[in-house]
Amino acid sequence: MRAAVIGANGQLGSDLVLECMRRGWETVSFTHDQVMVEDLESVRRAFDQAVPDVIFNTAAFHNVPKCEQEPERSFAVNALGARNVALLGEEMGAATVFYSTDYVFDGAKLQPYVEDDLPGPLNVYGVSKLAGEHFSRSLTSQGLVLRISGLFGKVLCRAKGGNFVTTMARAARDRPEVRVVDDEVLSPTPTREIARVSVDLVEIGATGLYHVASEGQCSWYDFARVIFDTLKFNTPLLPCSAAELPSAVRRPSYSALDSTRLANLSISPPLHWRDGLVRFLQEEWTGLGT
Repeated sequence: MRAAVIGANGQLGSDLVLECMRRGWETVSFTHDQVMVEDLESVRRAFDQAVPDVIFNTAAFHNVPKCEQEPERSFAVNALGARNVALLGEEMGAATVFYSTDYVFDGAKLQPYVEDDLPGPLNVYGVSKLAGEHFSRSLTSQGLVLRISGLFGKVLCRAKGGNFVTTMARAARDRPEVRVVDDEVLSPTPTREIARVSVDLVEIGATGLYHVASEGQCSWYDFARVIFDTLKFNTPLLPCSAAELPSAVRRPSYSALDSTRLANLSISPPLHWRDGLVRFLQEEWTGLGT
């Protein structure tokens, strides 16, 4: 198997490269600077070079506040970029994997979302990713769309300068106390687990839409509490409501994802969020970015 990973220097892309190499796949890595997914010819040149059997497209404009300010850029990367990858992947007979988000939902369900639930994004980022889903599924016969949530990994997110773990570490170091919202619920997931499931799905020839998120659910405060306890931060950590930390961006108050559809394919979903987080902190956390 020959894989091309777009965004190979990113948080998820770097773990995808490692996972493909562990499986013995020939892997071609493209950084965000080497491939601009919004430019069809840039993508074509990359694929002509790589001649891949499968393309993992991790490119995304996912700074949610900036997406509100720059909707054209958000749609160019998240929607048009998905279209370009799907079109050229189909042209050359390669499978494609597009990564979407829990933010395609509005949070009204208050139960873990399954793949058949009707999306209703509240912000530009979610809308642009949903458009990318439609392009990815309609333009290729070998397309996978994977919705993911609350990513954290060893390589820091380039666009955000870190992830929630590093944000909490910096806050614990620099602030007299840390306040985190306890009324927004999600399914935080290690990128290493997403990479494993992604490659599992490709190996069995799966297509269509799947949720790939850790089992269980938690609030951002619960997420932070495990980080503070495991890393033994002494800074006071306090819960607060989202209303106390006003934002110009509307976000779903509930976006936990149900990944049980994976079981129908005999693929193990990612670890329970707490187990995956503690394992990451014990095995991979090095204080990077703090």
